[in-house]
Amino acid sequence: GTRMISRAMASGKRIIGTHSGTFHCDEALACYMLRLLPEFKGASIVRSRDPKVLDPLSVLVDVGGVYNPTKFRFDHHQRGFTEVFGRGFKTKLSSAGLVYKHYGKKVISEVTGVTDEKTVDILYLKLYEGFIHAIDGIDNGEPLHDYGSGATNYKVSTDLSSRVKYLNPAWNEDSSDVDKRFERAMDLAGGEFVDCLNRFAKSWLPAREIVEAAIGNREKIHSSGSIVLFEKYCSWASHLFELEKELKLPVSRAPPSLLYVLYPDSRGTWRIQCVAMENGSFVSRMPLPEKWRGVRGEELSKLTGISGCVFAHANGFIGGNKTKEGVLKMATESLRIAKEGTEASAAEPAEKKART
Repeated sequence: GTRMISRAMASGKRIIGTHSGTFHCDEALACYMLRLLPEFKGASIVRSRDPKVLDPLSVLVDVGGVYNPTKFRFDHHQRGFTEVFGRGFKTKLSSAGLVYKHYGKKVISEVTGVTDEKTVDILYLKLYEGFIHAIDGIDNGEPLHDYGSGATNYKVSTDLSSRVKYLNPAWNEDSSDVDKRFERAMDLAGGEFVDCLNRFAKSWLPAREIVEAAIGNREKIHSSGSIVLFEKYCSWASHLFELEKELKLPVSRAPPSLLYVLYPDSRGTWRIQCVAMENGSFVSRMPLPEKWRGVRGEELSKLTGISGCVFAHANGFIGGNKTKEGVLKMATESLRIAKEGTEASAAEPAEKKART
């Protein structure tokens, strides 16, 4: 708490701040990489969203709404953020990518002992391509494949099959311990199998009835039938897509398809999440309005005319409000704006024809 922070600051100890609530791969890796550096070795981690707690801290990652490397501020959620790794990579950076871009070479030298600049640069580029890039893509909601060309946007190298493969001896390693390595491979694969089974049995399965009831109640929430509301959060996504198929519901980018899911988060505020085109996709059926994206707090409330707004993600797939009524208004307003845009687009050809 605040006492721990005060003691750490008084002792001159560095403190890394990141957001509270659900954690993600990007800020976990960003914090880890920073701790590999001599200046942040042994640094405390503080997880909060309170500016009064965060502002005095040495470095902030994935929180704060500011990207300023000279002040050790590494957030990527704010409107107008466009930072990329460069060298041909066009994916916006996550907090992991930001920390890596500025400190990756130093981290590589600390871990490997390699100091030759050319060699470090080769590793720096290879590690971004083969590891960090996918974390950036996934955290920013970028599809693995381009839906137009089918081209791969980034490579995922941390799936279970790949990690098992990496346990095999490399070409320049001794292969006499391959049986022991196989034992490690069994433990790795088996451990994830059991974890997955327990997750399905204890968490995924109980959620199905909740999701089914919420889908059945959707027209009472809004006449469009496109808004699903949960009074209590549960893991809903996979159930929603399966039930949608079972119930033969229409799937499109407009009502009456399922478009928005509303639920309370761990902090007592509410979220509006856009339903993806399909399970696992980062492409939303109806993203939040473009002009909302990347805007936060009071500025977003003024823009939308809806009180209590917390944020709208830069990619438009999720947003937040302090109240249930607030996220419901955000959903209905999004539907209205999308409908107006569709009607305006449909009217254009008729207007052009009339002029000719």
